[in-house]
Amino acid sequence: MSGAGRTSRIAVTRADLCEAVYKKVGLSRSESATLVELVFKEITDRLEVGETVKLSSFGSFVVRSKGPRMGRNPKTGKEVPIAPRRVMVFKPSAILRQRLVGADEAIE
Repeated sequence: MSGAGRTSRIAVTRADLCEAVYKKVGLSRSESATLVELVFKEITDRLEVGETVKLSSFGSFVVRSKGPRMGRNPKTGKEVPIAPRRVMVFKPSAILRQRLVGADEAIE
């Protein structure tokens, strides 16, 4: 996982999360992987049925419904209909936003 003060853009993977749980919680590697997968499954299952997932001090995952609308193909300029769909939005908590602002100030 990326350390404090790193400015490079490295994605954190499931394997990284499993390894962090393994090191910090003391579960076996397979138990850590199972735990991480169960957490992701629970979040996914709740979002799939339209529930909001709120994680204290982190943020909320919210599913929103977008209605149909007309869009425009940027290449041709032709109007095209866009079907209604559900989208997921992440809203960071105030605590996370403040930590990110502090991280930006530390990098500069």
